[in-house]
Amino acid sequence: MKKLTLAALLLLSAAPLITAPSTAAPRDPVAPILTTPEARDVLSYARPEIARVTHVELDLVADFAAKEMRGTATLDLLAAPGAREIVLDDKGLVIERIADARGKPLPWKVGAGEDYKGAPLTVTIGAARKIVITYRSKPDASALGWMAPALTAGKKKPFLFSQGQAIETRSWIPTQDSPGIRQTWAATITVPGDLMAVMSGERLTPKGVAVAGGRKRFSFRMDHAVPPYLISLAVGDLAFKPLGPRTGVYAEPVTLAKVAPELDDTERMVTAAEGLYGPYRWGRYDMLVLPPSFPYGGMENPTLTFLTPTMFTGDKANVDVVAHELAHSWSGNLVTNATWSDSWLNEGFTTYFENRIDAIVYGEERAAVLADLSWDDLQRDLKEAAPSATRLHGGPEELSGQLAYTKGSTFLRTIERTVGRPRFDAYLKGYFDRHAFQPQTTAGFLQDIRANLIKGDAALEAKLQLDRWSYEAGLPDNAVHVSSATLAEVDKAIAAAKAGAPIASIAFAKWGTQEWQRFLNGLPRTLPAARLAELDATMKLSASPNAYVRSAWLELALGNRYQPAVASAEEFLPRVGRMLLIRPVYRALAAQGDWGMPIARRIYAGARPVYHPVTVAMVDKLLK
Repeated sequence: MKKLTLAALLLLSAAPLITAPSTAAPRDPVAPILTTPEARDVLSYARPEIARVTHVELDLVADFAAKEMRGTATLDLLAAPGAREIVLDDKGLVIERIADARGKPLPWKVGAGEDYKGAPLTVTIGAARKIVITYRSKPDASALGWMAPALTAGKKKPFLFSQGQAIETRSWIPTQDSPGIRQTWAATITVPGDLMAVMSGERLTPKGVAVAGGRKRFSFRMDHAVPPYLISLAVGDLAFKPLGPRTGVYAEPVTLAKVAPELDDTERMVTAAEGLYGPYRWGRYDMLVLPPSFPYGGMENPTLTFLTPTMFTGDKANVDVVAHELAHSWSGNLVTNATWSDSWLNEGFTTYFENRIDAIVYGEERAAVLADLSWDDLQRDLKEAAPSATRLHGGPEELSGQLAYTKGSTFLRTIERTVGRPRFDAYLKGYFDRHAFQPQTTAGFLQDIRANLIKGDAALEAKLQLDRWSYEAGLPDNAVHVSSATLAEVDKAIAAAKAGAPIASIAFAKWGTQEWQRFLNGLPRTLPAARLAELDATMKLSASPNAYVRSAWLELALGNRYQPAVASAEEFLPRVGRMLLIRPVYRALAAQGDWGMPIARRIYAGARPVYHPVTVAMVDKLLK
């Protein structure tokens, strides 16, 4: 049973949620939050049932020399009767002053905290319902990647990007950093005059406004209430290319010509997504291609998806990343997991939705290839994970590997196959409409699907095994596995290789990224040096320009202590910051103990300065 907080119940006159952006429209009414037990966010210090943030307005300067964002954050608050304080999330912010809207100082304190979670910032608000926080971020703020010119594609100008998911926004914005506390926002960002700022909202001054000191000021706003991790910023030497009426791509000028052709199906993807589950409600869908240190494949920031440059391999083999981030515009951005214990509601729904977009734009076999590879990942993670880490609903960030994506999407695919695609599509379209701009929990989803799809059908309930999928470990016995004819041919090549066939006899010349992944990951994990040398010499794996291929090869080769692959790792690991691609390589080296750990630590010592803080934390833990 979903309940509004006492504070939200004060909004008795709230209108229906806005479903289409408009430059003249007021921002969304306060988005409801959930107060049921499973919606309690243990990764936030906020107490939204007492007082909560409804709107954030930033006025910040990006100081590249000091590596800090500094200025003010003005917070609009909603508080229950009698509330005297608000608790915000803070991770290393340097707070200088907090005042009410008239400039009267307000008492505040930062409490004891934790390295990962940060600390509570408690402000005594009295009757104030707007507070102004003057502050700056620290140079090592975990959400911010400050890059020297040498670490960019153009090599001439610095670059900055933020990455707030899951709980890193609190390191550069003082707010209630919980996905269940949705907030509208606006921002004015001042940057060096030769750089451009872009954010995950409406771009009010696309070219910036010149201000004193040879700088430019850029203004943005987001009138829809969003979870704070989706407030995102990038500053750099950027150019823009339109791809369609409402789509386009930003990138460094030296990169733009390479990446734009691989993104020219984006408008078709948006149209396909709308045909499945209703209108795209965010206005524009633009993308930003980041420098190589970006730690993820993509990030679904509203109106401005962030993309890794590793996805551009010249063959459009990896544009499923775009389909995935686009799908988040419904699952994740529109309907958001209330806490990170239910991250599958974002990622599992999106992975299923992504595959449906791929099928429409590129055909059912392309979608089958991707689903089949996802099944491989699912089996691997189930085998390697502790049972408790295989439950869709569990501890926050507890799910192992890619299970939020793979087990979650397999769950939805199983429902689709059981009830039929047309019926499930109609249900999902209604689901997104019913919960638009709201947080959601696993319990809330189960309540919704029982009310609007199962409708008391006991036989269907038994077939679907909803509670087993949601709350129990492992994989239920009704799981649907989609097999690909394309990958079945690759499986024949794997079988031949296992039987000792010469590598030169394998017809690999026309393989794309997915075929290579299936082949390399399907080979025996233990191979002699002679066989590895044959693979490398014939397929040119150590020199592959495809980051996916190189990662899979290095994982296999270094896991067998194949010394000739070390030079390839030394070249690859420092220039790729995507965790999905470098984690397996570092892990393979670390597993080789006295041989591999020194190599890993030596390479990492040189690579660490160019990695994003999120990546650094991951590799630090792996190599400790």
